[in-house]
Amino acid sequence: MYEKILLPTDGSENAKRAAEQAFQIGSRSGAEILVLYVVETPRFSGIRSVNKAELKKELEQDVQRVFDEYSHMLTGIIDGGKCRKDVKLDLKFKEGSPADKILKTIDEENIDLVVMGTAGRHGVNRFLLGSVAENTMRSAPCPVLVIR
Repeated sequence: MYEKILLPTDGSENAKRAAEQAFQIGSRSGAEILVLYVVETPRFSGIRSVNKAELKKELEQDVQRVFDEYSHMLTGIIDGGKCRKDVKLDLKFKEGSPADKILKTIDEENIDLVVMGTAGRHGVNRFLLGSVAENTMRSAPCPVLVIR
């Protein structure tokens, strides 16, 4: 069925709900799950008071926190008997436009399915800048499951 599932995340509650679905689908199909955390760092580049090295360190810590949380979540699902033990979880961290990086990762990693939340931490900005989920759904060469 599916061999490789992409789980784009920003650590939001919607992304966590998407992770639960991705873990269950992955466990049924024996798929590898690739967690992708994309940060738009150019947004901060014009701000003089931002220490870029410090910002990058904080972002990397946030990425690690999310990955640890997802690993713990997957362990709980496995221990609860809802998931096979052979689910492989991997992490990638990229900087740039989330929709662009998601689409590029789909091609680079031969992704069979994308599972993602509707709106992450960006709230109203998604109406002004365009929804990452919507852009992904329109352009992805594979199925995209969007979780509300």
